[in-house]
Amino acid sequence: MKQFPPSETLILAYIFSITLGITLVLYILRGFGIPGFTAMPGGVISILILLSIATGLIYGVQKTRRY
Repeated sequence: MKQFPPSETLILAYIFSITLGITLVLYILRGFGIPGFTAMPGGVISILILLSIATGLIYGVQKTRRY
C-alpha cells in the first residue's frame, strides 16, 4: 500500500489545533491563578491568540482553495 505525505491543508489543521490548544490551556491556567502561569506576561497570551487567529485564517483559505 502506497502512503502519501500529508497534504498542506492537513499540516495547517494540525498547526492550528496545536496553537489553539496551547493558547486555551495557558489562558485557563493563568485565569485560575496557578503560580507558575500568573507570572507570564500578557504579551505572550496576546501573541498566542494572534498566532491562533492567523493560522486559522490561513487554514480556512487553504481549505477552500481549488487546485
